[in-house]
Amino acid sequence: MRAVDIIMNKRSGKELSREEIQFLIGGYVAGEIPDYQVSAWAMAVFFQGLSPAETAALTELMLKSGTVMDLSGVPGPLVDKHSTGGVGDKTSLILAPLAASLGIRDPMMSGRALGHTGGTLDKLDSIPGYRTNLQAEEFKRLLLKDGFAMTGQTKDIVPADRLLYALRDVTGTVESIPLITASILSKKVAEGAEALVLDVKYGSGAFMKNPADAEKLARSMVDTGTAMGKKIIALLTDMDEPLGNKVGNFLEMEESLDCLEGRGPADLMEVSLELGARMALLGGKAANAAEGRRLCEEALAGGRPRDLFLANIKSQGGDPEKFLALCGNYRSPCGAEIGAAEDGFISRIDAWKVGRAGVDLGVGRNRTEDPVSPTAGVQFHRKSGAAVKKGDSLMTVWAKDEAGLKAALPRLAEAVEYSKTAPAPRRLILKEIGLPAGGPEKTA
Repeated sequence: MRAVDIIMNKRSGKELSREEIQFLIGGYVAGEIPDYQVSAWAMAVFFQGLSPAETAALTELMLKSGTVMDLSGVPGPLVDKHSTGGVGDKTSLILAPLAASLGIRDPMMSGRALGHTGGTLDKLDSIPGYRTNLQAEEFKRLLLKDGFAMTGQTKDIVPADRLLYALRDVTGTVESIPLITASILSKKVAEGAEALVLDVKYGSGAFMKNPADAEKLARSMVDTGTAMGKKIIALLTDMDEPLGNKVGNFLEMEESLDCLEGRGPADLMEVSLELGARMALLGGKAANAAEGRRLCEEALAGGRPRDLFLANIKSQGGDPEKFLALCGNYRSPCGAEIGAAEDGFISRIDAWKVGRAGVDLGVGRNRTEDPVSPTAGVQFHRKSGAAVKKGDSLMTVWAKDEAGLKAALPRLAEAVEYSKTAPAPRRLILKEIGLPAGGPEKTA
């Protein structure tokens, strides 16, 4: 068997056998097949796609390329949530303690920012002392203690994905639906979750720019995950504008606390509650999504999710009191204000442009090895739908340095669009796919 034959078969649109996929992925992880051949295969997949059988085989082989988290002895239900990425999306930070407060354990393995999208690990790392490199036994211990734990992907867990994702990022093949499916599900199955809620985003700030492509991705992940024995629900959610009022690493930790105190921005609260409702449903705590949402609202009102959030900070090496003292104060000294360019209404704030500006500011990175700033970011004072007068403050901006600030300010000003009349309200949640036990799909 030769890698070049496998590449040519996929380039011609032929369905690959499990043995061919195993030869390619196994050889790549072992260092026997070079990057340039796997790059060629990934590009062939980008254009020709993979069948459901090929996608399932790739996912399983990637999963088996390394160790799988052993959570035996940890009582369930074990339910996680995954987002396909966006700008200002800090729902994972809110949902882990919220689910834990309902008696659901969340083994959360997260990633870092890349390009315009934020990374949960970078946000957690902005808390002084917080550790995101947990070893398996500590991860398991904290999952038992707090009901959730937050860690990154180690070199031993799904090494095929770590290698392949880095390659996709520099070869223009990130948006391939089967490759995204295999990447996400191999990691999520490896972390030990029994059920998974997927937040599949569409819009300018998402990998999938339109709802049709987002739905294809959601169905691919639901079908593949179901075939692997997992219970999965996917929500299609809007990422045409940043989620919440704060974009930045520590800024988003602050806003997560706001939400856990029941006073977060309306859009972020809505998406978090709907995702939390599905976690409650898959965890067997609610008979339907409406009951799940009610349980989440009651939990937030009672304060236990906030307490668990702060307890986790201490468990993973941070100081909760120091974190609270930093809230509202931990900012870069390089800052500026952006005002409205004209009278009227804000009709849209382009998430992609904000995300790209965030890279200039130091929130995100262009390469995996780039450092990020904990204190850089953007706080919006007005968002879409707001009436404004020329000069009204729209946002405060903080940057890692003056050069980053100078580069980001024009991008951020350009991201704001205006209209003479009030825009229609945004539809945050478009559709739900993959209800358990073969239940009907419905449009929200």
